[in-house]
Amino acid sequence: MTAEVRPMKRSAVIDRRYRKMAKILRARKGWYGDGVMAEQILAGKVGLVFGVANKRSIAWAIAKAWAAAGAKLIFNYQGERLKENVEELVSEFGEGTPLWPCDVSSDADIAEFFSKVRGETDRVDLMLHSVAFAPKEALEGDFVSTTREAFRTAHDISAYSLVALARETAPLMTNGGSIVAMTYYGAEKVVPHYNVMGVAKASLEASTRYLAYDLGSKKIRVNCISAGPVNTLAARGIAGFSAMLKHYQEHAPLKRSCEPAELGGVGVFLASDGAASITGQVIYVDGGYQIMGM
Repeated sequence: MTAEVRPMKRSAVIDRRYRKMAKILRARKGWYGDGVMAEQILAGKVGLVFGVANKRSIAWAIAKAWAAAGAKLIFNYQGERLKENVEELVSEFGEGTPLWPCDVSSDADIAEFFSKVRGETDRVDLMLHSVAFAPKEALEGDFVSTTREAFRTAHDISAYSLVALARETAPLMTNGGSIVAMTYYGAEKVVPHYNVMGVAKASLEASTRYLAYDLGSKKIRVNCISAGPVNTLAARGIAGFSAMLKHYQEHAPLKRSCEPAELGGVGVFLASDGAASITGQVIYVDGGYQIMGM
């Protein structure tokens, strides 16, 4: 039955669905927010976006930037609780924008998601991993109090999921591609209360380097963006987040952290041919905070 309703190339299905999105972007004159002008440098590329939860999500900022730069996007959502919110957001890109459930801690969910991807397009060029989780109690108090289960959960969802998603994405990147993951400074230096998430982010960054090595021969690049504190739903779960943000404003060379649209701009760069020789790297977008010794 599938063959009967889809005699055309699968990529043509996405092209049709994104005509409305192109019209919206033209109406916006190529702007994707906060004074950043988009060029169509990702035109013709297809991207997978994992991790949009709400309009404040870093994943949403990068998704908007990718779309404004011409990419056609496919989204996941994590659980029914987030479905309606993410549906409302992605409707901005036109009716029928692909959006399917995928719990990244489930191999079965990942397999089902990519089965749907293969039914939608013959090729993928971009993949964004903006997924992280640790139990709330693990982000309070001392790191030494981290339970075995909290440690396992944080690493499974925040780090191993990148490996699992890259393994499924790579065969679809038949013309090379770019995989981008989100990380944070707590991976390399102690940030009080970031606790097990910092250790999981260190694992994510190491995984990025090993994936860059494994996939380099296929012209697939794998990089991290290390964002300074951004007021997201996930960040608000970290004890002392407001103090962290104030600390950046006082001590970063630029006297601030970063804006979501700036992360979007860096995401576009890493997805573009301008970053064709960059892989296995962590790009800091944090007002310069990472360079400071004290």
